[in-house]
Amino acid sequence: MGQDHIRYDILAQDALRGVIRKVLSEVAATSRLPGDHHFFITFLTGAPGVRISQHLKSKYPEQMTIVIQHQFWDLKVSDTQFEVGLSFSDTPERLVVPFNAIRGFYDPSVNFELEFEVPLADEDDETSAEITAIPVEAVSKPADGEASAKPKTDEEKKPGSVVSLDSFRKKQ
Repeated sequence: MGQDHIRYDILAQDALRGVIRKVLSEVAATSRLPGDHHFFITFLTGAPGVRISQHLKSKYPEQMTIVIQHQFWDLKVSDTQFEVGLSFSDTPERLVVPFNAIRGFYDPSVNFELEFEVPLADEDDETSAEITAIPVEAVSKPADGEASAKPKTDEEKKPGSVVSLDSFRKKQ
């Protein structure tokens, strides 16, 4: 098999992030979520371009999950990032999150989830994208104000529910 000079893995990851961009853009245009939709968005707090308060950065030094549901304001979406106002323990905060910093996006109202393998600062520079479909029964309960949309154990994962783009990438 030849070398992938086109880098389909990167194109696929950008396309999947485009889904998040499109959904957030539609919510920003109307300033409300349609129906019962709401979003859990997990992102790396130390990724380039992420802007959060020092308080949040010290509380979540690697990653955090935010919920966009009832109480958010000033959602703005650009080609590369989104900005949103949220309240943390009755303290209003403004967050700026580049789409490249997102590790996960989950809409529990329709059981839709996207996961991205984004390396932490001390990990490899190589990235991949995964699309994960997890049954609602396998989703663990949020703890400490964060949501986990991962199955509780490996036994709870359904075979064939994860498509990893790494398997299509030629090893060098």
